[in-house]
Amino acid sequence: MSIKKILSFGLLIFIPISLAAEYLHWGSPIVFITSALAILPLAVWLSTATEEIAVVSGPSIGGLLNALFGNATELIIALVALKAGLVDIVKASITGTIISNLLLVMGLSMLLGGLRYKEQSFQPVVARVNGSTMTLAVIAVVLPAMVVYTSSGVSSGVESTAISQLSVVVAGVLIVVYGLTLLFSLKTHSYLYDVSVVELEEGETHAADEAAHKPNLWLWLGVLLAATIGVAIESEIFVGVVEEVTEGIGLTPLFTGVILLPLVGGAAEYVTAVGVAIKNNMDLSVSVAMGSSLLVALLVAPILVLVGQAIGQPMDLNFNPFEVVAIIIAVTIANLISLDGRSNWLEGTLLLATYTVLGAAFYFHPA
Repeated sequence: MSIKKILSFGLLIFIPISLAAEYLHWGSPIVFITSALAILPLAVWLSTATEEIAVVSGPSIGGLLNALFGNATELIIALVALKAGLVDIVKASITGTIISNLLLVMGLSMLLGGLRYKEQSFQPVVARVNGSTMTLAVIAVVLPAMVVYTSSGVSSGVESTAISQLSVVVAGVLIVVYGLTLLFSLKTHSYLYDVSVVELEEGETHAADEAAHKPNLWLWLGVLLAATIGVAIESEIFVGVVEEVTEGIGLTPLFTGVILLPLVGGAAEYVTAVGVAIKNNMDLSVSVAMGSSLLVALLVAPILVLVGQAIGQPMDLNFNPFEVVAIIIAVTIANLISLDGRSNWLEGTLLLATYTVLGAAFYFHPA
């Protein structure tokens, strides 16, 4: 049985277990573990439902659905955490999702794909476009922090207001840029993003059969709705104990947000990207990894800023300086490795080594 099937079916048992653990008060550690495991299959089903609906709706609308719902699980978890006032963890989760996709997901894909095929290729133009857009995201993260650290003599109240207003402006710009990237990738330059069709599951039918396959739209809309509601419920349970449990085992909010939350929310992207890389489709693997990072930087983060302002939570883009450094490192090394359009197991190892070093640094960081 494939890893994706294990995640989507085998771990469903943790949904009733987590609900029982929450309502029967089995203890915060058990609630934490079971709710995290329950989110994994729901994330896979949410992703699968989006893909199946995209088959029915056609390439343009399908691409838009994938672009908008690609990180729905991470967004739901972050919104629940933001509502609970865990702003530091939410901001750290944005950092963590970006660096985990660029370093962990791409690293695993290049390593495992490279071990099987020695060297793989993908379209460098897509990597260049994504790299340029990620550079804008880095600028958007750096500037608010620089405003804070270069504004001496300003009272904290005025400074906070200024950063909040700046974050709203930057969030608006990023959302507009994301809309333009969708126009670029789905309309004006869609030919650059054409990737070969790959069977994502063992034992699936061949491409001709897939073309004839028409999923049941209403069934998958129901699955999408059920998975979204399930993620929301499990996220409430998970977020309710995450601070208590992580503090109890000595983890900082910074490490929790950067390392733990992306691992829980990004399971579907990880499985998809690594799976297609092993099947020698690095085009799709790189698109999933870099596209997910772009979605978080250009859409998820701005949405969280705007929602935070609306619900009275002081969410802004003033990130911890070390988070800024980590994002710069991740974007830089991912761009350097991907610009030539070729990958191998050593480059994958370098990305994983960078992620490991950053993870250790976040673990020992006193923030």
